[in-house]
Amino acid sequence: MTGEVFAHSLIYLFAHNPGGAMGVMLNKPLDMVHHATLFQQLGIEFMRDDSDLAVHHGGPVEENRGFVLHSNDYATEDTLVQSSGISVTASMTILRDIARGKGPAQALLGIGYAGWAAGQLEAEIESNYWLTAPASSVIAFYPDDDAKHAMAAKSLGIDMCRYSIYVGHA
Repeated sequence: MTGEVFAHSLIYLFAHNPGGAMGVMLNKPLDMVHHATLFQQLGIEFMRDDSDLAVHHGGPVEENRGFVLHSNDYATEDTLVQSSGISVTASMTILRDIARGKGPAQALLGIGYAGWAAGQLEAEIESNYWLTAPASSVIAFYPDDDAKHAMAAKSLGIDMCRYSIYVGHA
């Protein structure tokens, strides 16, 4: 999609069922929001030095809600553990644990999420708005957000420099 919040976005879908889908954008850092400021606003003392812990725009839905995508080495009762090596937790517990240095080895903080109603995502995929690729923890937690989109395309054998948004049907 071009000209929208989703242009060149890479989204990790963590829920997809007949009722709809939810995901978090992996490559849209909120440069104006530093994790220390966010933690302070939440009343959490950040006790470790993690300058690489970026806060991302997770999507345009419920932008007052946070999601932590993280490695499977951490789980609470609120964690949705995925076989892809990427788990999702949306609780204050994980934020407190991250602040104390007791959280997951890898984490990405997303504010808001991307959501689709029943059948909406499938229709967008059919209209060639999205490419689908297998989930990859290597890509999700890669430190260079600008490279993630191309890495996901490359995993499909696609060079985005040669990819056109215009399609035809024969």
